[in-house]
Amino acid sequence: MSSPNKGVRTVEVALRWDPSPLGRSPHDLDIVAATYRKDAPSGDPAYVVHFDSRSPDGTISLTRDSRTGQGFGSDEVMKLELERLAPEYGRVLVGVVVQQAHGRLAFADVANTRVTMAEGYTELDSVDFSSVPDATAAVIAEFVRSDTGSWVFHDGVRGFDTDPEGFVTLMGRG
Repeated sequence: MSSPNKGVRTVEVALRWDPSPLGRSPHDLDIVAATYRKDAPSGDPAYVVHFDSRSPDGTISLTRDSRTGQGFGSDEVMKLELERLAPEYGRVLVGVVVQQAHGRLAFADVANTRVTMAEGYTELDSVDFSSVPDATAAVIAEFVRSDTGSWVFHDGVRGFDTDPEGFVTLMGRG
């Protein structure tokens, strides 16, 4: 007996890292999501969600934002309600970027980084950035709308050496 595949519907992306050593400038990492239209799945995103923003329709939002990595549990959390995205959108990329306000920092410079993506209690993927230690930003997940309208998750980490603004421009290319 078969059942229809509903695909990925609602995803929570949770990022954590250790605070910087005592006496050093704080480490600030950010989750970034970029949404692309079906007719333009690469290049410039239709819109971007990051700290201090959310999607125009409220389907993608940052529910927790840390600038230091201090506290218990996840430091940053983003919720993606893919099943509610308008049909015109066909691709969503999720990435993490290291803020560069206090000099260049790569993932290797920030202790115990980990991002976990889950749908309910089901973990889709967990990334520690060890595959891109010298990168300052990385795409960590891709969600693509299938021909049936369901969302499919693609894992994999692609690192970039760029600032946060450059990352938004580069993340959807290729």
